[in-house]
This record gives sequence, structure tokens and C-alpha cells, in this order.
Amino acid sequence: MAEIKNMTTGSPARLFLAFSLPLMVGNVFQQLYTVVDTMVVGRVLGTSALAAVGTVDWFNWMFLGIITGLTQGFSILIAQRFGEGNLAGMRKAAGNALVLSGILTVVLVIVGQLLVNPVLKILHVPQEVAPMSVEYLRVVFGGMIVVMAYNILASLLRALGDSKTPLYSMMVAGLVNVGLDLLFVAVFGWGVRGAAIATVIAQGCSAVFCLKKILKIEILAFVKTDFLPELRLVGRLLFLGTPMALQNILISIGGMIVQSVVNGFGVLFIAAFTATNKLYGLLEIAAISFGYAMTTYVGQNLGARKLDRIKKGVRAAVLIAILTAVIIGVAMLIFGKPLLGLFISGAESDRADTIATAYEYLTVMSIFLPVLYILHVVRSALQGMGRSVLTMVSGVAEFCVRTAVALTLPAIVGYHALFWGEVMAWAGADIVLISGYFIAIWQLKRMLQRDTETGTV
Repeated sequence: MAEIKNMTTGSPARLFLAFSLPLMVGNVFQQLYTVVDTMVVGRVLGTSALAAVGTVDWFNWMFLGIITGLTQGFSILIAQRFGEGNLAGMRKAAGNALVLSGILTVVLVIVGQLLVNPVLKILHVPQEVAPMSVEYLRVVFGGMIVVMAYNILASLLRALGDSKTPLYSMMVAGLVNVGLDLLFVAVFGWGVRGAAIATVIAQGCSAVFCLKKILKIEILAFVKTDFLPELRLVGRLLFLGTPMALQNILISIGGMIVQSVVNGFGVLFIAAFTATNKLYGLLEIAAISFGYAMTTYVGQNLGARKLDRIKKGVRAAVLIAILTAVIIGVAMLIFGKPLLGLFISGAESDRADTIATAYEYLTVMSIFLPVLYILHVVRSALQGMGRSVLTMVSGVAEFCVRTAVALTLPAIVGYHALFWGEVMAWAGADIVLISGYFIAIWQLKRMLQRDTETGTV
């Protein structure tokens, strides 16, 4: 039986950590997808193959961001209804979210396949690596159905306070991915296509694992009518999920603009940038986990109308996040160079230059990592409140800063500007989110007071 956790009672800090830690471990295994892919591609296939995968990272992330944004948005309503104790409404919301996810997946697969070649031209992908980039994306986009399946099922489980099942599913998937990567790329010689196939199969295993657990949860005993779309409910789900998806689209477009600038600095610089971006996933692991915990915590407590618990939980989460970011940042400063060396092969002089460039980028991000962690906690708190539009505005701010830096400063100070642009984008989003959080708390306080006075509570 999957563990369901009610987060409307008990110590906020203890609940936050207990919920986050399994997700954190699960995200470590999820990062094995990209880290192992990159290590195998870079070490077995060489620098050009690494550049081929890296040059389309942001385009690939755009579709993943759409999926995670939609499914996390859908889970907000499920968490709120669970917090209210409205189990029938929760099942109806979950059923409609599953149907909506299936429909949207078909659209995303078609759009993704149609955009592959045009977007590669826009990104100015070097001709020597473009065929491998196309091959990689065709497979990844073709397998989007399993990516959506995992994300919607894991979001449903997290909305109910179950962070352990997604952990176990990622452990299984991570091990499958490692084995298949080595088999398909190193043994069968399938190239970047083999790495993509391994990732899709591993994600499918994680989706099946989550589904088996969901089928055992008594309060999720669906009936046919739960899956019949209700226009008002579908509209509410889209209202919560679409702004988050649009936010991720904006962030990824900004990333693709940066990538187009990066591509102009040559294959070795692309490889360095790619290697650091893969370690970026390790930097962000705890932040993502904290974000999922915050969304569930705030969503359930908002449903229970416990504003003071929301404020107390956010304060505790911010402090924990900052401390975690400092620890991870210091670890990356110490161990970053040898870790980067695992991704990069080639002539010794080229390899040394590539690692040096990659480590410079990693150093900047590690020092300012608390800025990113605050972003995740506050943005997720707002998402749990249903303020998806405000989080989208933060995405606009992030997009504007990242794009402005990429298009102007490299001409003045060179490629170093691209490293600082990422940190400046985080800071721009933080300004919007922190001010928005205090406004949202004030508005919720007034709303709850008004409901109390009118007797609607």
C-alpha cells in the first residue's frame, strides 16, 4: 500500500524534510538518466557526440518542461481537495487530469516531431553534429508518452503525500537506464540513438511502477464517471497547469537563445557548456525535491484553510534550502573538476581547456546556488496556492534577463557573460516571486477573514 501523508498537522519542518528526502534520493536516480547518458556519449562516442546532445538540451527540456508544468499544475487541485477531505472531488480531478494528459501527449508528440529540423536551423547547430542531434530528438520525442505517464502518475502520488513511490520508481528506472546505456551504446554501437532509447525505456519502467502502486490505493478507486471530462473541471486544471507550462516554455526559449550564442563559440565550448549543464542537474536535485514538497504542503494546508501553517512551513523551507545550497555548492567547488572530467574525452590539450571552461561555469553557479534554491521554494509555495499566473510572470522575468544578457554582453566581455547570465536570471525571478509571495499571503488572509465574517467557513 502506497504511503499517504496528510500534511495539515505536525511539525512543518519535519514534514517538509520527511517528504523531500525520498524525492531527493529519487531525483538522484533520475539524474542518472542524463549523467550516464552524457558520460557514455562523451567517453565512448567522443566530443562531437556530446556536443550533438548538448546543443539541443534546451529544446528537449522545453517539452519536458511543458509536461512537468502541466502535471504539477494538475496536482495542485488534487492536493487541495485531499486537504479538504473531498475524496470524491479528488478522484474526479485526478481522472480528468489523466484523460487530459493523454490528449495533450498526442499533441506534443506531433508538434515535437514537426519542429525538430526547423529548430535545429534556428539554433545554428553545427553541420558536423546536426545529424546526430536529429537522431537523438526523434527518439526522445517519440517516447514522450511514457514521460507524460510517469509525470502525471508521480504528481498524483505526491499530491497525496506519497513521496516514496516516486523514489522507488526512479531507483528502478535509474538502474535500467545505466544497464541499457552501456548495452546500446558501448556494446551494440547504436550511438546517440541508443542513449535516447535507453532513457525512454527506463522512463517507461518508472511509469509502470507508479501505476501499480496507484491501483492499490483505496481512496483512488476510480469509477468510469471520474474519467468523463467536465468542462468546468478541465478548465480549472488547465488554468492551474497552463501558466506553469508556459513559464517553462519561456525559460527554455531563453535557454535556446543562449544555446544559439553558445553554438557560435565552437564544438569544444559546446562540450564544456554541456558537461556543466549536466552537473547542473545535480546542483538542482534538492531544490526540485523541496519544490515538490512545498507545492503539496501548501496545497493541502490551503485546502484545510490553515494560513499560519503555510507561512511557518515556507519560512522553515527557505532556511533548510539555503543551508542545503551552501553544502552542495561547497561540494561542487571541491569535487567539480574530477566530475567534469568524467564527461570529456579527446586530445589532452583540448580536454584540459574544455574542463577549465566548464569548471569556471560550475564555480559561478555553485557560489550563487542559494539564489536558485530560494526560487524553487517560493515559486512552489505560490503554485500550491494556485497562483500559477504569478509564477509564469517570474518565468517572463527569468526569460528577459537570460536573453538580454546572452544577446548583449558576450560581444563585450566574451563567453564569460553566458555564465553570469544564468545567475542573473535566477535573481530576476526571485525578485518577482518574493514580492508576489507576500502579496499572496496578504490576499489569502483577507479572504479567510471575509469568509469567517460572512459565515462561509
